[in-house]
Amino acid sequence: MSLAAQPAPGRLPRWCGWVMVFAAVMTPLLAWLGPLGFAPLLALLGLLCLPAIRLDDADRPALVALAAALVWAAISTLWSPHAPRDPGSSTALKLALELPLYWAAVCGARRADPALQRLALRVLAWGLAALGALLIVEAFTGGQIYRALHIAFYEPIRPDLAGKNLGQAAFVLALLWPLAAAGGVRAGAIPGLALPMAAGVAVAGVAFRADAPLLALALGGLAGFAVWRAPREAPKAIAGVAALFFVAMPVAVWAIRDIAAATSLDLGLPLSWAQRLSYWSHAVDWIAEHPLRGWGLDASRMFGPGIQLHPHNSALQLWLELGVAGAAAAAVFWGATLLRLKRTEPSLAMAATAASVAAYLLFGAANFGVWQEWWLALGALVAVLVAMLTGDAAPQPAAKLRRSAAQASTFAPISE
Repeated sequence: MSLAAQPAPGRLPRWCGWVMVFAAVMTPLLAWLGPLGFAPLLALLGLLCLPAIRLDDADRPALVALAAALVWAAISTLWSPHAPRDPGSSTALKLALELPLYWAAVCGARRADPALQRLALRVLAWGLAALGALLIVEAFTGGQIYRALHIAFYEPIRPDLAGKNLGQAAFVLALLWPLAAAGGVRAGAIPGLALPMAAGVAVAGVAFRADAPLLALALGGLAGFAVWRAPREAPKAIAGVAALFFVAMPVAVWAIRDIAAATSLDLGLPLSWAQRLSYWSHAVDWIAEHPLRGWGLDASRMFGPGIQLHPHNSALQLWLELGVAGAAAAAVFWGATLLRLKRTEPSLAMAATAASVAAYLLFGAANFGVWQEWWLALGALVAVLVAMLTGDAAPQPAAKLRRSAAQASTFAPISE
């Protein structure tokens, strides 16, 4: 008996594979030169991968939570004090388009040709390692390379604004480097590529005064280590913490504020963190007025000067705009997503996923608005990278391949 010949990859897997290679090439460039470009990039990936879209049973809990939140967000526009100027500025319309497009991109990553998956993962690993090295150079030169390109191809830019933009690149690298490093290892790249990635985050974070990426290095490392050492229990604990964050954040802010007022406690926080706490304090006061239905989608934009654009906390923004339904949907989504990291044995892919998810939740809790298009696109990009690591066609461990081959040989035709 002989093992049946494996069929060559079809047209769709090859197409999706080259789309993923294109995404891997563009990711380091956009992270450095213009993170806002991730929104059109992920939309393009979704359009190109629409033929690959499908829904598996394991995907339903998270996607149902997202779909329910989308419907409720659209309904909440009926009472929101914020009215979009035109369809192009409608957050509800953008979300309605982003959900299927981003999901198509994830499905495309899953169904990509394994050889092209490996190529995309190697390209991304080397690209983000190069970005880390470049950020170190930018840190020691005051962003001279970035400023020179900005002046040559766009317009003059002040050094402080250039530093702020390079700080954004540190956020992107802090989010993606665990998955890029793990993907590079699985695809045959050298393990040492993780070092310039992490070093780039650390040096750029210090040089450009971006403290959140530094915190993400620590928190992501802790989450990844926990999932590696306790692959069955740690994902459940992290899922519980994430769900609790979205459900209980207003109560936590109320408690901290009341304790500080009762004890005349001066926290002595830096200005940026003091501003965040001020936004959070104002947010919980407005949440208390409409805790069930919320104030409506994008209502955060209308609460200045107490809140500038959004509360800089994803849980509070969902409570403020969508009420308990929005907070519950987020808790279900993140809980269901993180529970899928459970394994019986240590998994580098699951540890890297936990590290990136921890960074995403941290940045959402202190920096970015929930509906920022580029930020949602980066979340989708994380899902795309996870799909390439763990999807249908992802490279399999050698032991699993041997078991699959043994099972296949049972049904192989007899060779004459």
